[in-house]
Amino acid sequence: MKSRSLLLLLWVLLALSPLATLAAEVQATLDRTRAELGETVTLNLRVNGAGMVQPPDLSALSQDFAVLGSSSNTSISIINGRRSAQLTVGVALRPLHVGALTVPALSFAGGTTAPLQLEVVAPDPAAAAAGSKDVFLEAMVDTPSVYVGQQLIYTVRLYFATDLTNGALEDPQLAGADVRRLGNETNYQAERGGRRFNVIERRYALTPQREGHLTIPSVAFQGDMVDMADPDSFFGHATPVSTSSPPVAIDVRPAAIKDPNVAWLPARELSLKLDGGPGQGVLRVGQPLNLVMSVQASGLPYEALPALSLPTIDGATVYPDKPVNGTRVDGQWLQGSRQQGFAVVPGQPGTLSIPETTLRWWNVVTDKPEIATIPARTFTVLPALGKAATPASTQPEPVAAPQPPAAIPAASTDSLPWRWLALGSFGLWLISALWWWLRRQRPSVTVRTPATAPNASEARAIFLAAAQGGDVAAQASTLLAWARTERPALQNLGELAQALAAMPQVEAIAALQRKHYAGADAPALGEQLAAAFRAGFMWRSAGATGEASPLAPLYPFKVER
Repeated sequence: MKSRSLLLLLWVLLALSPLATLAAEVQATLDRTRAELGETVTLNLRVNGAGMVQPPDLSALSQDFAVLGSSSNTSISIINGRRSAQLTVGVALRPLHVGALTVPALSFAGGTTAPLQLEVVAPDPAAAAAGSKDVFLEAMVDTPSVYVGQQLIYTVRLYFATDLTNGALEDPQLAGADVRRLGNETNYQAERGGRRFNVIERRYALTPQREGHLTIPSVAFQGDMVDMADPDSFFGHATPVSTSSPPVAIDVRPAAIKDPNVAWLPARELSLKLDGGPGQGVLRVGQPLNLVMSVQASGLPYEALPALSLPTIDGATVYPDKPVNGTRVDGQWLQGSRQQGFAVVPGQPGTLSIPETTLRWWNVVTDKPEIATIPARTFTVLPALGKAATPASTQPEPVAAPQPPAAIPAASTDSLPWRWLALGSFGLWLISALWWWLRRQRPSVTVRTPATAPNASEARAIFLAAAQGGDVAAQASTLLAWARTERPALQNLGELAQALAAMPQVEAIAALQRKHYAGADAPALGEQLAAAFRAGFMWRSAGATGEASPLAPLYPFKVER
């Protein structure tokens, strides 16, 4: 009885678990957040997973909206062999009055959607006058005054009360501004001058690049219009139609920050991060520390963001990786991002400190300056590990004197084959013993194993031979091995570079490390390495001080230590 109850409870939990998953994944969106009275808006209800889903309860919308109809669509995608489905229910709504209307939370597919806001404004009288036309265009911006470099939203709407067989709508062109399309165009219905129109709406991200008074020129539409009540329309007879939008004026204010050393970044949001590094904060000399710096801004393309870099770090060399940049559209705003990887190679034991990084930007929502900060980070650098012991398999082992086998008992005639086998084994033993005795009589000879270092002349020849090849690891190891014949305490190429006085040799080591750690796409280093070290090492004098890193610092941000 208890087992039956347990199975029943398990079945109930399994039946309810998909509903809990769906409840967490139900989403509601509006195709627009602002509309005029008489226009229609589309409410999209989405849920992951396909199956039998009850229609949503829309009775809560009746207070502020008229529900004109609904449709559903299921999309299926397969990514990395994993199948997923999404169900979308589109509901056409017409606002009933002007004001800030709320689309309430709705119950759908076992979950509840979040409330949404819609601003409904009174119709424009000028647009109502245009309702007498069969086809006309509207154009507007979300704000008439912006900062230079600040994104605004430019919207174009094509209204048509008749059928169009084809047509072409221009994109806006404005000298001194960057114009990009925001997502796909939307389709809905609106009322103008007592007539119902179909509407095609396009939005653009427009970013002025110079201050002053700018005028967005008219955009034009050309197409063919047909009257379905006209019998000739069935034979391809169409009437050409064209229209243009009114020009739109904007005022572009100058940058609020005048410091020439600070990038002007007017954004809605901005984040700056530095990821990577060992969790315990402990490194070793010569061990690369891999870090990734990223910046992302809402309302700016990636081209407007400054290039990322780390400052010159005492006791370490910084090698930048290939950057990853891009701009995507998130709703109405551009989302620009930059990402830069770094390999930081410590050259001496102690403490490695990465200073605090700050980036000033202007918040266009609050109209105030803000600072994005990466806190300072500190790592403990331990000495490099000593040379690994040579594996036992590479060391010559003394040959032990073989022991004679046990006496072989007399065998009967039936075991004659075994007697021959025993005699053969005894003969082999005699040969091994004779070979061991002869080897013991030879004079001892010193055999160099891989663990035995060559002298300076041999090491130089080995390095110059490796320099002519393309194996970067072999070039690095043979150069360090040669240097150790003169300075045995050197642990890595970073210490070798600090001990040298000739800049061509220091630069050659920097180029070698850049290819070794960062994979830099550079020409072969053979000629540079051979030319720099052919005459031997140019060591610093005992009292010489260290020089700065041979790599130029790439650091556009102000750093506070």
